[in-house]
Amino acid sequence: MTAVSRRSLGKRFLSASIRIVLCFVFAYVPSTQAGTIVRISTGIGDYSIELLDDSAPGTVQNFLNYVNRNDYNGTYIHRAVDNFVVQGGGYRFRLFEGPIDVPSDPPIQNEFGASNTRGTVAMAKIDGDPDSATNQWFINVADNSATLDTSNGGFTVFGVVLGDGMVTVDEIDALPFVSLGAKASNAPHITPTYTDPRDFLYINAEVTQRFSSAPHVFESGTGLLITSVSIDAGADLISMNFNVVASSPNVVIRANAESAIPRRDSFEGIAEYSTVDGRLRIPSLEVNLNGSISVATNVVFVLTDAATASFTLESFDQ
Repeated sequence: MTAVSRRSLGKRFLSASIRIVLCFVFAYVPSTQAGTIVRISTGIGDYSIELLDDSAPGTVQNFLNYVNRNDYNGTYIHRAVDNFVVQGGGYRFRLFEGPIDVPSDPPIQNEFGASNTRGTVAMAKIDGDPDSATNQWFINVADNSATLDTSNGGFTVFGVVLGDGMVTVDEIDALPFVSLGAKASNAPHITPTYTDPRDFLYINAEVTQRFSSAPHVFESGTGLLITSVSIDAGADLISMNFNVVASSPNVVIRANAESAIPRRDSFEGIAEYSTVDGRLRIPSLEVNLNGSISVATNVVFVLTDAATASFTLESFDQ
């Protein structure tokens, strides 16, 4: 494989001319989801949720309002009750200030319909007030239909975890936790021993065009690049995302600073960033070009504006 010239690189990277890599045919299963897809990145892995756009439209739109404003990026899971629920959406941590409430929109009307079975996603609300849901949501780790379908008007299910995403959710449920009050009741942490809130399990939430379990994904329709990065050979591990800010004459992506969250573990194929040469190297990047799926390998971006954390596409193989 040979790298292409920088000038032609941007056009080829964002055009449908990138060929579908033959070996990817065996790994890719076309998406059949009808609802909106939201990908949740966490400090121990990612999972995706299909939203029930038709059966709970008001609740879905409420959730998407928070997602589209990046309100959930950098928040932490504040409640994980073993074999019951994993809950978040309410708080982020600010150094030297402590837990900060995610600003909430007005409460929404309850839309209970689908049952609270394992793998479903529902809104949290105030006890005794069916129409009090705002920004907090939870995943049913077990079949909770016997209790949550019949109490407080029924808890509105608005999504379902896709693929093998419950493997990650189960791992979250199994993490050690610390109880520090209402804003961190049974809060899981990714370190063996809790030291401070930087050990919490943080998340990002982004709307994606399709469901994918690939660790590195670029979507041309939104210009979103989701990735996990090892900095300086494992000195730091983070999950984060970028957005395309220019496509001509070269592709330029900019880091979304609020999306940088700590990862617990590295994995085979994690992206690498070196502060020595300022290059971000992604071994294998799944590219969604308006529904045409391909894989670019050995993708290299070089830091060209440190002040804005902007990177220019330097090379890739296909």
